[in-house]
Amino acid sequence: MSTPEPLSAVDSAWLRMDRPTNLMVICGMMLFKHRLPLEAVKQAVQQRMLCFHRFRQRVAGSGPGARWEYDEAFDLDWHVRHIALPEDGRGGTLEDMVSGLVSTPLDRSRPMWQYHLIDDRQGGSAVLLRIHHCYGDGFALTHVIASMTDEGPRRPHPAPCDLAGPAPSGTTLERVFGPVTQLAGAAVRTAVSAAGLGRDLLAHPLHALGYAAAGADYAQAVATIAGMPPDSPTRFKGPLGAMKRVAWAAPLPLPEVKAVAAALACTVNDVLVACVAGALRRYLLERGDALEQAEVRALVPVNMRPAGPLTDLGNHFGLVFLGLPLGIATPLGRVDEVHRRMAALRGSKQPAVSLAILNAMGMAPGYLNDRLVDALAANASMVISNVHGVEQPRYFAGQRIARQLFWVPQSGGVALGISLLSYAGEVAFGVMADARRIPDPASIARHFNADFETLLLTLLMMPWPAPRRTR
Repeated sequence: MSTPEPLSAVDSAWLRMDRPTNLMVICGMMLFKHRLPLEAVKQAVQQRMLCFHRFRQRVAGSGPGARWEYDEAFDLDWHVRHIALPEDGRGGTLEDMVSGLVSTPLDRSRPMWQYHLIDDRQGGSAVLLRIHHCYGDGFALTHVIASMTDEGPRRPHPAPCDLAGPAPSGTTLERVFGPVTQLAGAAVRTAVSAAGLGRDLLAHPLHALGYAAAGADYAQAVATIAGMPPDSPTRFKGPLGAMKRVAWAAPLPLPEVKAVAAALACTVNDVLVACVAGALRRYLLERGDALEQAEVRALVPVNMRPAGPLTDLGNHFGLVFLGLPLGIATPLGRVDEVHRRMAALRGSKQPAVSLAILNAMGMAPGYLNDRLVDALAANASMVISNVHGVEQPRYFAGQRIARQLFWVPQSGGVALGISLLSYAGEVAFGVMADARRIPDPASIARHFNADFETLLLTLLMMPWPAPRRTR
């Protein structure tokens, strides 16, 4: 019998954020043009995922005493399920089926993850993964999924995992995960131990003032977050229900996005976030909402893992509050303003302070934890996550992955999550929304593509200088 492991404070915080109206579950989907056999999917999960001991563990206990323990009755058949869209069309669309699945809580008596192999009506398949946020952040889980894929259809055949075996060593994790491709700024990585800061802030809240001696920017970040007024009361804010709706857009060609970013001397992320702002502006104006004085913020995750190979799961990210320029009418103006605001946040200590707050939430009494969640959520209307995926096509269970998508969870009273993922030369846009507040998220997805097309057309019609003639 193995010794139970305590959850880290941050992992415990994400576990305790679960609410019926907002499940802390990360959802990702791979789309395939051809059918995937169930046994091939199970084999991939057993050989590639279960070698990480965490996925054979469930959470026992609750609150600060929560711990990881092995599920002695682990059942792979429960974790990998096979369903199909009815041929007669009465079961709705793939979006309808996925919406129902992402709204369903995971069983806490088992390891909290599940694969759903879905047969579509066109002869293809979709694989939906649902996994609780307490197992890891999106950055770590992206690497887990990447470790389960191959460069070609011929898959190696490693020996099946010993489900009762020991935890893999750090060397094994480094070999499977490979090098980290997204790094936080060096100042954010090295300036403070966020875990220690979180414990100290919980025990001695006034010590936040003491951090000004080491750097006034930390005190300023604490004050900024603590004194931030709630953002504007748009239709995105209000009472939530238990049902979520998901949608996705046709993928954008990544080379075109990069070309736009180069022409405007900004980052790819600036362009994509500006198009998100444009999509939300179009959505609200379409419904007659006034936006002149609207201040709508997004919570944006920032990876805070140290440089080097990824050697563990868990949650290692902070958050920044990004105001979205919904009041700016022109696409070029929105890109310029997003670029300016992102530059102002670059190097900010908000990620370190927010990670410290998450540490504190993992150890705080239940009533204080809920108040902290609600306070953070009141300052933002959505979560926006942009993940850089693999650049070349990959194969899973012997089949080429045609598209990849994911949906970021929302906490507290946040009703909207926007996810951006690059894969094999394309950028995928996914949206998850509370069905009570935003019953038609497919409209936002459609507007995202339309806003990028408008931005691209605007650039093409600009009076560019003529190229110099050469002799």
